[in-house]
Amino acid sequence: MSNTEKLSSTEKSSNTEKLNLIVLDMAGTTVADGGLVEQAFAAAAGRLGVEPGSADHAEKLDYVRATMGESKISVFRHLFGDEDRAQQANTAFEEAYGELVDGGRIAPIPGAREAIERLKGEGRTVVLSTGFARTTQDAILAALGWQDLVALTLCPADAGGRGRPYPDMVLAAFLRTGAVDGVQQIVVAGDTSYDMLSGVRSGAGIVAGVLTGAHDKDQLTRNGATHVLGSVAELPELIARAEA
Repeated sequence: MSNTEKLSSTEKSSNTEKLNLIVLDMAGTTVADGGLVEQAFAAAAGRLGVEPGSADHAEKLDYVRATMGESKISVFRHLFGDEDRAQQANTAFEEAYGELVDGGRIAPIPGAREAIERLKGEGRTVVLSTGFARTTQDAILAALGWQDLVALTLCPADAGGRGRPYPDMVLAAFLRTGAVDGVQQIVVAGDTSYDMLSGVRSGAGIVAGVLTGAHDKDQLTRNGATHVLGSVAELPELIARAEA
């Protein structure tokens, strides 16, 4: 083998170890929404006759909190049973959330955009994913001016309809971008136990929980987080240390 061939082999080995696909959750991870999910749920539940302040409302809200990160239509299927009522609730939720977003009720998590831009500057591919419908995701991206920030954005419908805790969106990012050779080169970051489960099930090399959203360190760790960070702003340094 020539020196040139040896160098190429070494470079190839190094490239296959790079964590070059970063799949980031939105609400609670890169986007601060100040509890808008619960407010939008209240509007959706009210449209279907769930009385605010009732035991039924409290029980349903507890389930919404426990399943943060899951595809919202899946949540409503569980809560309301039949498909027609679930679709009504989902439509009402998306409309209410969209109105809150349009009212300026969201903002980037401090340091999130800078972290994304640093990761891109290092040659990594960044993907933003969500449990919301595409219309809501697009409204959030537009409100933040993030339409062109990343290479790809994904919602459950873009990955066959199943959201978290299934690994489908992470694997869709892997397949669509072709950014890495194997799933172990993927980094997943999110604020919920469902984000962690999705990352673990995808085979991602790093599954990082962040403490800026729905779930605490214990919940994140119990559901597979390899690391727990204060916020996504710390993610570039974690990746750099992992590759060192």
